[in-house]
Amino acid sequence: MSANNARPRISLLSDEQIEQVHQYALEILSTTGVRIDSVPVRELLIKKLGPNAVDGAQVRFPAEVVEWALGTAPSTIEIFDRLGNPAFRMGDGRMHFGVGVTALYYQDPHTDNLTAFTRANMREMVRLGSRLKHYEVISTVGIVQDVPEKYSDLYGNLEMIANTTKPIVLLVSDEEKFPAVLDMFEHLHGNLGEKPFVIPYFNPLSPLVMNAGTLEKMQLAIERGLPVIFSNYSMAGASTPITPAGILAVLMAELLAGLTISQIMKAGAPILLGMLPVYFDMKQLVNFYDPQSILINLACAEMMEHYNLPHCGTSGSGTGWGADLIAADTYWMNTLTYSLSRGGLAPFVGDTLTSKAISPKTLVYIHEVIDQSLRFASGFQLDDQKAALNEIDKVGSGGSFLTSPSTRQNYKTGYYVSPIFPHFSMEKWQAAAQPSAAQALQEYTVQLMEAAPAPADHDELIRKGEAYIASLPL
Repeated sequence: MSANNARPRISLLSDEQIEQVHQYALEILSTTGVRIDSVPVRELLIKKLGPNAVDGAQVRFPAEVVEWALGTAPSTIEIFDRLGNPAFRMGDGRMHFGVGVTALYYQDPHTDNLTAFTRANMREMVRLGSRLKHYEVISTVGIVQDVPEKYSDLYGNLEMIANTTKPIVLLVSDEEKFPAVLDMFEHLHGNLGEKPFVIPYFNPLSPLVMNAGTLEKMQLAIERGLPVIFSNYSMAGASTPITPAGILAVLMAELLAGLTISQIMKAGAPILLGMLPVYFDMKQLVNFYDPQSILINLACAEMMEHYNLPHCGTSGSGTGWGADLIAADTYWMNTLTYSLSRGGLAPFVGDTLTSKAISPKTLVYIHEVIDQSLRFASGFQLDDQKAALNEIDKVGSGGSFLTSPSTRQNYKTGYYVSPIFPHFSMEKWQAAAQPSAAQALQEYTVQLMEAAPAPADHDELIRKGEAYIASLPL
């Protein structure tokens, strides 16, 4: 980056506070420990930690082993697209965004009505996310419900791989189907670990439980050479303390435990770490993002920068009743502040109604939010040429810059122009029959969806994938 680039940055933790958080996590891991529900993984940990670290299912992690893992995990991860082309590098200091995740319902862009999520919805949402440039990954968008339940993960992920060439963040709702999904991908694509475009996503159970399914799926993914995301999901006041400091301490301990386990499974295994720190409304019995959730996301990003590890953070997703003011509040706050951090992956954009539904209009609107946030975060060039002193002198007092060289050169890119919302004057808005912003968003979303193309190999992948699923002894 040029030294003359004036770029905004946001900072939360001091060096002393970063060390304080680290010590909190180490104390939890060495004193309280973590429950490891997988017997094979516990046996693997005993070989590294020694038998004294294990008390039944409870495992304590000595500080020196955690420090070893921090020094062993890679600081950057190269991600490819399905065609084998470099897509982006995690840990490069940039922001990356994705759509998803695992919705049960689809919110129709014409009516806002909810219906059970289907294969057709998966196809539409994957193609829509693929068409929008700032979505660099496609996360598992929903749980397909118009096929037999035992085939849901397989058909859903078949639609994923067949309708995009972008990298895929993989979530499998039925953990027993995880190996079958990877096998299907390899049947359709070949070796997944050579140029990885699939990034499996795993959660522990807060507080301080590593469930067997998570650990065994993570081990399988690592053995196949895939980078993995290890991210925890809290409900403050329920599964974690309600104070931000307590949330950060327990979630950071879980992340460092997951990191350490991944490196014991295979030294140098690529892994992204992050948190989804939501709050829990005890009266309404729903989870939600609070402004302090956004602060915790930033704190985690700064901890990962300190550790020199790639970060996977929150997207502000799940809020609102569709593409509305409620969703806009949280998405704007999360996206703008995260864009001012040191970079990471925000893989879950578009879901609404406490993440139970996916909204095409939300996905399209937040792409606009991302576009403007990245423009803000990139700052501006401050040098002699951009200051245009010669032009200012030539135009002089009371003149006009409409025909100046810098105006002619930059008028198309010098300010933000929305593809959704025109810069109407009052008179032009009235002449256009006073459209609402919601109407403009709906029309633009529908146009994008109708014109979103399929990859060239879509039909062949669907044919081969359906034949493969039909052959499985499930």
